[in-house]
Amino acid sequence: MRVLVVEDERLLADSVAEGLRRFSMAVDVCYDGEQALERVGVHGYDVVVLDRDLPKVHGDEVCAAVVRAGGEARVLMLTAAADVTDRVAGLGIGADDYLTKPFAFAELVARVQALSRRARPALPPVLERDGVVLDLPRHQAARDGRFLLLSPKEFAVLEVLMRAEGAVVSAEDLLEKAWDEHADPFTNAVRVAVMTLRRKLGDPPVIETVPGAGYRFGTL
Repeated sequence: MRVLVVEDERLLADSVAEGLRRFSMAVDVCYDGEQALERVGVHGYDVVVLDRDLPKVHGDEVCAAVVRAGGEARVLMLTAAADVTDRVAGLGIGADDYLTKPFAFAELVARVQALSRRARPALPPVLERDGVVLDLPRHQAARDGRFLLLSPKEFAVLEVLMRAEGAVVSAEDLLEKAWDEHADPFTNAVRVAVMTLRRKLGDPPVIETVPGAGYRFGTL
């Protein structure tokens, strides 16, 4: 899952981003609306966590730009205003959900996960294939009843591969969906993550390397 956090309170923005990364999300952060417009024009996000009162470009304008782009991104609007009219106004310009400050982090995570499931063809919160079970809300993975201790990146790679439902996923797509914007496109991080994930999943192997194309999840 690729998430953009847009919040001018830097401490809050960085704290939210770090917390979401613990749930295997690839998170980019920016601190004003101008930066946000640049990011959404470059990357394909699943969810944009957007503060409404932003410097340079107001959050409403950023939200409208995300909607006009017509992509899969869903917008979770944050605001310190608890007034109903503010919430209605935010939803009216295209926000998919609304959360007032201060908020419980657990609720933020749950809302981001729910919005992510709406950002693509509907899939259940628990993915299951070839004996592998991926429970997204609980952030747990298992194979044939054996719990797997996965790193956040391994969990994210497994989620992308399982969501592809047997289609080949390129290394570039994995890098885009499971890593943030600071990832080096020439790194071997994807290959290493797939290698360690295969080892933890055990036999029989369920991740196939398709030469020149990428990786595919399914019993070989």
